[in-house]
Amino acid sequence: MEDYEVILNALMAHLNPADMPQDNTIPVGISNRHIHLSQTAVDKLFGCNYQLTKLKDLSQPGQYACKECLMICGPKGVIEKVRILGPVRPETQVEILQSDTFKLGIKGALRLSGDLTGTPGVTLIGPKGSFEITQGVIVAKRHIHMLPEEAVRFGVTDGEAVTIEFDGERGGSLANVIVRAKENSGLECHIDTEEANALGVTSGTKIKIKK
Repeated sequence: MEDYEVILNALMAHLNPADMPQDNTIPVGISNRHIHLSQTAVDKLFGCNYQLTKLKDLSQPGQYACKECLMICGPKGVIEKVRILGPVRPETQVEILQSDTFKLGIKGALRLSGDLTGTPGVTLIGPKGSFEITQGVIVAKRHIHMLPEEAVRFGVTDGEAVTIEFDGERGGSLANVIVRAKENSGLECHIDTEEANALGVTSGTKIKIKK
C-alpha cells in the first residue's frame, strides 16, 4: 500500500490552487442513535432473506436510512424505535449517545465506526426475534468525512485529529475531531445530538477547521 504522504504529494502536484474552491467551511450532519446490521442479524430479527426498506438517502454516498427500527436491550433498560441504516455490513454495529449508556447499563466506548474490538454488547429485538451481540456498541467519535483531494485543500491527513469552530450565540470549538479522508465520501462533519444541542448547532450549520 502506498504511503499516504506520497499520495498527498502526487495530488498536490496536479492540483492548480486557482481551480480549488475558496470556501473553507464544512457542513455539519447531526447523528442520533442508530444501528448497522449484518445480514445474519437481519435474518434473525426480520426473517430469513429479509431485505431492508430504504426510507431516504443519507449524505454519504450509498448509505440510507431504513424504514425499520429495533429495540435495544441492556442490563438496566431498553431504548425503543432505534433507526436502522443501510446497506448491511459484515458486522453489526450499534451507535448510541453517551447518556444512553446510563439507561442501558453499559459502558460507553468512544470509537470510530468499524473499530469494535473490546466494545460492549447488547440484545436487539425485532418483529421476528432477537439478536445478541457480544461487542459492537459504540459512542461515535466526532469526525469529518472528505475525499483525499479535499484533505489536500484543507491541509489535513486521514486519521488526523483537528479542532473545529462553530459560530452563533452558543458557538465554540470542539477538539479531537478525526479526519476520515476516503474515496466515495461526501464532505460533512458528523457530531451527535448531544454535542449539537450543547452548541446550538442545527443540520447544515457550517464549521471551519482550526488546526
